[in-house]
Amino acid sequence: MKKIQGSVVALVTPFNADGSVDLGRLRALVDWHIENQTDAILVLGTTGETASTTLEEDIVTVRTVIDQAGGRIPVIAGSGSNSSQMQQHKSVLYSEMGADALLCISPYYVKSNEEGMYRHFLMSADVATAPIILYNVPGRTGCRISPEVVKRLSVHPNVMGIKEASGDMAYAMKVARYLSDDFVMFSGNDDITVPLMSVGAVGTISVWANIMPKTVHQMCKDFLEGRHEQARQTQLRYLDLINALFMEVNPIPVKEAMNLMGLKVGHFRMPMFPMADENRKKLAKIMREAGLTPEDGA
Repeated sequence: MKKIQGSVVALVTPFNADGSVDLGRLRALVDWHIENQTDAILVLGTTGETASTTLEEDIVTVRTVIDQAGGRIPVIAGSGSNSSQMQQHKSVLYSEMGADALLCISPYYVKSNEEGMYRHFLMSADVATAPIILYNVPGRTGCRISPEVVKRLSVHPNVMGIKEASGDMAYAMKVARYLSDDFVMFSGNDDITVPLMSVGAVGTISVWANIMPKTVHQMCKDFLEGRHEQARQTQLRYLDLINALFMEVNPIPVKEAMNLMGLKVGHFRMPMFPMADENRKKLAKIMREAGLTPEDGA
C-alpha cells in the first residue's frame, strides 16, 4: 500500500435537490482534489454525513470514489459503526471494493468497557484486507479510546494508525508514545494540525481541505520536509477561517462555504439544517477576507 501522509480530505457527500447522493458532483470533487494536490481522500467520514446515509448509498458512494480516483490517489473508506458486527461487515466489503485503508470509529451510544473497546476494533482488523485507522472523536461518540487500548492495537499488523480528534494535547502526547513506522497519527482537528505534527503526526484528516486543498497539502508538506516555521505560519494565518468552519456542527459550515465557492455540494441530511443567517454572514465575510470568494460587487 502506498504510504498515506500529508493532507487527507474528509470529503463531504454532495446531495441533489431531491436528497439523493449527487454522484456526478462526487466524481468532480475527486478530480478537483487530485488537481489541487490533496494527498488522499476519506469518503464516508463524519464530514460525509455517514450517520444519516443508508448502507446501499454508502456502497455506491465508496464505489464511485474508488472508481473515479482510479489509483491516482489513496482512498480511505469510513467503515465505522456502533455495531461491531456492522463495522466488521463494512470493513470487509470496502476492502474487497478496493479501499486503500479503513476508518473505524469507537462505538458511539453503546457504552463499552476496555476489553469490549479493544475487541470492537480487533474484529475488523482481523478480517479486513485493508488496514484500519482508529478514530478517536469523543465529542461525537461520548467515549474515547484509552491510551492502553491504543497501545494494544498499535502492534496489530493490520492497524496502521489513529485519527486523533479529541482536541486534547495531553491525550495525544500519551498516544504519541506508541507511534512507529507501522502505526501513525493523523490530526483530526484542523486548528491543531501543526501542534500534533510536532509530536509525531504524519498529517491531517481535514475538513478545511474541502475548501483549501493546496494550502493544507503545502502546510503538511512544509512540516514533513522540515520547514516548520512556514507550516506554523500557515496554521496561524488561517485560524479564523478554520474556526469559522466549526461555528456550527460539521459539516454544515463547510458545505455552506463550498456552495459559496461555487462547488455546488447541495444541502444536508436531516437533522442537519442550513446555517443561521447571522453565522452565514460571518462565514461569508471570513471567506472573502481569505480570498476564497470575491468582494461584494466584484
